[in-house]
Amino acid sequence: MKKVAIIMGSDSDLPIVEKGINVLKEYGVPFEVHVYSAHRTPKETSDYVKNAKANGFGVIIAAAGMAAHLAGAVAANTVLPVIGIPISCKNTGGMDALLATVQMPSGIPVATVAIDGAANAAILAIQILALEDKELYEKLLEAREAGKQKVLAKNKEIEAKYNV
Repeated sequence: MKKVAIIMGSDSDLPIVEKGINVLKEYGVPFEVHVYSAHRTPKETSDYVKNAKANGFGVIIAAAGMAAHLAGAVAANTVLPVIGIPISCKNTGGMDALLATVQMPSGIPVATVAIDGAANAAILAIQILALEDKELYEKLLEAREAGKQKVLAKNKEIEAKYNV
């Protein structure tokens, strides 16, 4: 199974990123986590990303707030799928990071999830890997079915209470 690379612009992003890490663990997907900055460590970021495919990675998740150039810098250095997680901040609530992550030039895409959407970033990475991994695909189907059953059970509770 290919690995998922998770890169954060700062260790302050870790509480959000851990939500995605937990999803990857739940599905048994191997991953690595690093702190690289688009601005403070551009060479190290570029070197890591340029070697990602050769090192067994199939998807890269990049999380950053404020200027949030990390996902774009990552995508500029690889043709592997890159998923950006815009991280919220006190001043703008993360809108600046969302726009910086999603507004990429033609030819350099970044799949962008919601502000602080690390769990969905992990699910999207798993969906990408599941294109070539039947076991992961089946786990995703099971999770969808479990989610459906949970909603249907809640619906029955509400119906019983209010639809007399």
